Amino acid sequence: MSSSSSSSRRRHRHHRRRARSPAAGPLDDDDLLSEILLRLPSQPSSVPRASAVCKRWRRLVSDPGFSRRFRLRHRRNPPLLGFFDKYGSRSFVPTLEAPNCIPPERFSLQRDDYQDRSLSLGCRHGLFLFFLPKPHQVVLWDLITGDKHHIAVPAAFNEKETVGPVNGAVLRPAGEGQQFQVVLAAADGKQQAIACVYSSRTGLWGALISTPLPYEANGGRGPNGIRIPTMVYTDDAVMAGDALYWKLCGNLSGILEFDLVKQSLAVIRVPADMRGQGKCLKMMRAESGGLGCLVLSDYTAQLWKRKTDCDGVASWGVARTIELDKALCLKPMEKGTLILLGIAEENNVVFLWTRIGFFMIHLESLKFKNLFKTNNISSYHPFESVYTTEKCAGGGHDGAEILFNT
Repeated sequence: MSSSSSSSRRRHRHHRRRARSPAAGPLDDDDLLSEILLRLPSQPSSVPRASAVCKRWRRLVSDPGFSRRFRLRHRRNPPLLGFFDKYGSRSFVPTLEAPNCIPPERFSLQRDDYQDRSLSLGCRHGLFLFFLPKPHQVVLWDLITGDKHHIAVPAAFNEKETVGPVNGAVLRPAGEGQQFQVVLAAADGKQQAIACVYSSRTGLWGALISTPLPYEANGGRGPNGIRIPTMVYTDDAVMAGDALYWKLCGNLSGILEFDLVKQSLAVIRVPADMRGQGKCLKMMRAESGGLGCLVLSDYTAQLWKRKTDCDGVASWGVARTIELDKALCLKPMEKGTLILLGIAEENNVVFLWTRIGFFMIHLESLKFKNLFKTNNISSYHPFESVYTTEKCAGGGHDGAEILFNT
């Protein structure tokens, strides 16, 4: 038999074996499967459940590169995991149901020496910021890893130099992984607003930034007719676009804007229709992404939006009105005092206290949830973050813990 015919038969048998073997499917490609898994919902149980499918899926979602990409993909739509009481014990209260519910003890504060004399300034991107007037520091608590960073603050924010409280905010710059920035804001004795930015990348505070605080002849006055100086209010900062915003109170009722790109401060005035007797004003991110405000009067909530025309002239207008008693399906005997306690900027959710319970309501869909009943009226820091762990209540399995955070 010729060698050529033998070789031909071997090629034929090899071809038949290849034809009988199953063709590789799209999910056999690790890169393509990773892209699909990146599109899992941002709820805490999504990735742990995917990791339980098989060893291959677990290997893919456990990769540090996958976790980084998952965080970045969902950074602008993190779930509302719960909230912290600003003036109480600062204990964590979860808002999600099982299997996405995070146990309260997962984010419990240890009884550190600074806790009783610190001011909590808010949460953002998985970080919790505190201001300590006496040690003259800010403390940054990474809620996921448990790490704490103690950072000495500039002398300009010493309580002897400022008028009213010092406020601030924390954020992670886009695309910079675990790096963070802290921005402090206050009013000083020279009738100006001041701000300063700390960068974890450099480990330094930047230059002090200031802007004059306008005087209003008919502004706020105390019971003896003494003019109240303008101060930065204690409400959480709102981040909209490339700017942070704080409410101003005292002589001037307005908003302080800090442009993160230009590193500049500006004062924004609000119309008289947004303030006044019996009205509660809270800043928020407008539903289209810019700066907005929620003005609550009795059970009527007006959503205001700040718009800028083609000539660069800014103005305020009412975007929507919500009758909260109807939205919450309250009966006449259930109505009473309604108090606005906080706003979750990423999820467009507000926290409300009523005589029958503590509610959270989504302003776009008007879906609501009665969390619990309490007589303790406080203010709350919403905690919005991409967080997945196998130790969520009601879900998970044995094995190493998988943690992602924004």
